[in-house]
Amino acid sequence: MSFCCGASMMGTKGTLKHYRTQVHNVPLLFCPVCHRVEVHHRVENEYEILAEYAHGDGASQVDFQDYVMEDEDAIFENVVNRESEDPLTVVQSQIDMSLDLLVVAKWMEDEKWQGELKRRLAVMSQRRLRLQKQP
Repeated sequence: MSFCCGASMMGTKGTLKHYRTQVHNVPLLFCPVCHRVEVHHRVENEYEILAEYAHGDGASQVDFQDYVMEDEDAIFENVVNRESEDPLTVVQSQIDMSLDLLVVAKWMEDEKWQGELKRRLAVMSQRRLRLQKQP
């Protein structure tokens, strides 16, 4: 499980640009609050090798899945949420985890962490309100 700004990152697949080469279907971890994206640690080396070779060959696009046969379920087995899940369920799960962490931060008397978690909760609460208003 990976964390960012006091929250767990979500598992997803996406496209990354390496110089002029786009690499599609890369397993990623995505922060729903600050939108930070990173290559999933289980395929990070494979991504770097593929991206370098594709760029060296002058390829403008390459599909990660065509070269790396990792099982998607195995890659994302340790993430709390996936982008493919219901957005309202994901947001509620993220809020619940942040509230749990806030209890720990208060117990540890860590003011900085508490502030980060409260900012995160504000962002996620706004997102939940927007999702609840959608038809």
